[in-house]
Amino acid sequence: QVQLVESGGGLVQAGRSLRLSCAASVSIFSINAMGWYRQAPGKQRELVAYVTSDGRTYYGDSVKGRFTISRDDAKNTVYLQMNSLIPADTAVYYCYAQRSGVGFVGWGLGTQVTVSS
Repeated sequence: QVQLVESGGGLVQAGRSLRLSCAASVSIFSINAMGWYRQAPGKQRELVAYVTSDGRTYYGDSVKGRFTISRDDAKNTVYLQMNSLIPADTAVYYCYAQRSGVGFVGWGLGTQVTVSS
């Protein structure tokens, strides 16, 4: 299991930016994919974005063009840059790690993001 610790959440006004960080307890060099899910009250968990070990990225339709995911293997950290935030982005954001053939190998405890109108 990989321990993941998120940081960077908070309360911001619509239109502003936040950057989330997810620090892993082990080298992420061998982790095939790391990313973020989010869950708002009363809604299903939603895949926000992920980045693979070879640099490929995926974004959910609701965040394309506004969010950017990146990874720094030297720091064992994944980042989610969130720009042009809107109230619909309000949710708890969870970082995860996944290995091919194994599945999920770690989850963070979550960080709250609240966007006010």
